[in-house]
Amino acid sequence: INGGQHRYGAGAGRIPARIHLSSVETGETSVSATVTPVAYEDASDEVRAVYDDIMSSRNIDFIPNVWRTLASHPPTLARVWYGLKEVMAPGALDARTKEMIAVAVSATNGCEYCTRSHTRQARGHGMTEEMYGELMAVIGMFNQTNKLIEGYQVEVDEFLKEV
Repeated sequence: INGGQHRYGAGAGRIPARIHLSSVETGETSVSATVTPVAYEDASDEVRAVYDDIMSSRNIDFIPNVWRTLASHPPTLARVWYGLKEVMAPGALDARTKEMIAVAVSATNGCEYCTRSHTRQARGHGMTEEMYGELMAVIGMFNQTNKLIEGYQVEVDEFLKEV
């Protein structure tokens, strides 16, 4: 690293998932899905039923890209949507806490779509900017300490094995 820049330029080493030919011609990089997203009008009855449930549950009049993309394999679409609904339903943890956990996992896994989606949902459930800042600090700290402990191969103390 030289002066904050990667040796071969900013973002060196990152490979886009797919580049559109038209993007190559203009010199711009554009990432797209590896499958063709399924539009509502092109969806099977099975997929439309899930789409209708998504729109009804989320109180929206469109299908977000994540669901249109997962619809390329209808069993996966149904499994993920209904599993998500079940896990995120009211329970011992409130909706904001669940969404903040989803932000933490998404940020850790490097999923921009998921991080943005769950941050939006968490804010909708009352997460403040101060809470978001603390959440990011916790995520960063524990990603760092986990990697250090993993790297050092720290042996688990006996008292922790009781948990």
